[in-house]
Amino acid sequence: VQLVESGGGLVQAGGSLRLSCAASGSIFSINHMGWYRQAPGKQRELVARITSDDSTNYADSVKGRFTISRDSAKNTVYLQMNSLKPEDTAVYYCAAEIQTSRYFRENDFWGQGTQVTVSS
Repeated sequence: VQLVESGGGLVQAGGSLRLSCAASGSIFSINHMGWYRQAPGKQRELVARITSDDSTNYADSVKGRFTISRDSAKNTVYLQMNSLKPEDTAVYYCAAEIQTSRYFRENDFWGQGTQVTVSS
């Protein structure tokens, strides 16, 4: 199973970016998918998460600015980031809980990360 992120980059404060993450490989089912981020010198933190029934939760710091969504037919999760702030600068990682076979339990898979830099 592979998770491939795209959409990161450099943006000015107040701008927007949309991240995408596509899962591929041996996939029987996907439970939840989410986005995490890690800034230099800080621990990785949850940004947003979406379950298989489209329930969502967000970090307090991004509520009202970020929106997570998923296209289950494409095994893809998106993160729309608006009103970006310099403190949103980090490497953003996609994660998913995936069952690769009906005979196996779910496992967590991670993408390679994509850099988001917000300039002031």
